[in-house]
Amino acid sequence: MSELRPITALGADAPRRDTIGTVTITEVDDRAIASVASRAGKGKAFEKAAKTLFGIAPPQPGRWDGGADYALIWTGPDQWFAEAPLATHEDIATLIKAGLGDTASVTEQTGGWCAFELSGGAVGAVMERLVPVDAARMQAGHATRSFAEHMGVIVICREAGRRFTLMAPRSFAGSLHHALGAVARSVA
Repeated sequence: MSELRPITALGADAPRRDTIGTVTITEVDDRAIASVASRAGKGKAFEKAAKTLFGIAPPQPGRWDGGADYALIWTGPDQWFAEAPLATHEDIATLIKAGLGDTASVTEQTGGWCAFELSGGAVGAVMERLVPVDAARMQAGHATRSFAEHMGVIVICREAGRRFTLMAPRSFAGSLHHALGAVARSVA
């Protein structure tokens, strides 16, 4: 019988962490992700159910917010990504669907996305070279869709000027990690 074991998006047993100059790039693999879309005609019922389930109101465009267990990232009109600790929310889509009922469409996304956290003093310089987003103006709580090189990404500001998360489809993990490292080396 086969013995299966989970691996990170970069294909390792543990998340990769690289420090280049004053920038640290950390592969994030401890988050469960589900896409959540409010169903047509169910907006008010969805908002009520979402606030009850997540402990926060769904964030407005260009924003993300976090509650006790869940974080919600705006990804499009009436659409969000929900994040939660993987250790306690491995079946995140089922948990969310049970809480939101017929007010939303929910799809498991955990295995489909990768995430890298950038932190440190030169993060602003890395961001301005990598993504066409004015990261210097982003405050904690801001999030936007953009691109890095040829890859579509979600940019999340965790701490203004010091800590960002970039999410991309999992198949781009190696390319995104390479781009992050190359830009970090160029500003080190």
